[in-house]
Amino acid sequence: MRIKLLYFASLREALGTAAESLELPDAVTTVDGLREHLSARGPEWARALGDGRVVRVALDQIIAQPDSPIHDGAEVAFFPPVTGG
Repeated sequence: MRIKLLYFASLREALGTAAESLELPDAVTTVDGLREHLSARGPEWARALGDGRVVRVALDQIIAQPDSPIHDGAEVAFFPPVTGG
């Protein structure tokens, strides 16, 4: 399946990209699986998205849970937690 990925704020800076289109392996079917898949790309990816990192994820512009299923054509956005003031 092919999905669109968006990276915001400090994640965009850390990963050096704001957006990409990605063909996922068949085994990647959830938000958590996607994070694991992306974290395996290299050290900067693991630092930004790996286990223990607090990252919010939106699936088709709705906040997603780790077990949320990903579908073909999905838009998945990663962003750091936001605080207001």
